[in-house]
Amino acid sequence: MPSDQIQTIHPHVQTELTPTRRRDLLTRSALAALPVMSGATVLPAYAAEAAEKPTAPSPKKDTKDDHLPKGLVITVVLFPRFETIDAMGPVEMLGYLEGETTRWVSLSGGVVTSAQGVPVMTEKMDDDAPEILLIPGAAPQWLKLEPAFFDAIRRAAEKAQYVLTVCTGSFLLARTGFLNGRKATSNKNAIPMVLENAPKVLWQKKARWVEDGNVWTSSGITAGMDMALGFIAKTRNSGEARRIAAFIEYRWNEDAADDPFAK
Repeated sequence: MPSDQIQTIHPHVQTELTPTRRRDLLTRSALAALPVMSGATVLPAYAAEAAEKPTAPSPKKDTKDDHLPKGLVITVVLFPRFETIDAMGPVEMLGYLEGETTRWVSLSGGVVTSAQGVPVMTEKMDDDAPEILLIPGAAPQWLKLEPAFFDAIRRAAEKAQYVLTVCTGSFLLARTGFLNGRKATSNKNAIPMVLENAPKVLWQKKARWVEDGNVWTSSGITAGMDMALGFIAKTRNSGEARRIAAFIEYRWNEDAADDPFAK
């Protein structure tokens, strides 16, 4: 990206740039074009800073639910043919939190490619307790994964501080029995499948996302971004969630019960 374009794209960031910082941004822009993505190149370096310095006046801070610690780690579990936006959408939102770090993991580690052909370099899953565990979904034909995968996500979910699933990611977790007796939702096109194959889950047919204790599940694909912002509003504060949505020019559906795609 030519340096004379930076001010046009991020005018509120330009005034803060030193020559060293400008060079860092240009370097990271080049890295973002590499064919394999990693946690270090998914989000721009200035993301958290820019989210805290929007051009519009900041709303009054709501601190009633400000209990998510800074410096948290988001662990995203990937598998072959995962739905790209299921993972990247929520990470885009959560990545603007101050001190956030993203870990991309898979059962065996290495490059995992999404259904849309996006390759992501991952670490091998370990037994560490995730702070935030994020499980994306996929089309039904890609959900037939090996038993070891289900064992791994069950162990991770049991240790996680928070568990977030997007789309049919809830079905993957439901197959482990972890969601039995909990309220959850999924892609509306997948509701017949989840009702038949995971009947012990309290499936919510109409919900943009569902919160049950420390487990958050969202409806189909883009609903994961709404859920992520709802999660930020609940665990940090609503003002921060709105600032992030405004910064990325995203129209956030703030009502978890407002599901325009429910049949």
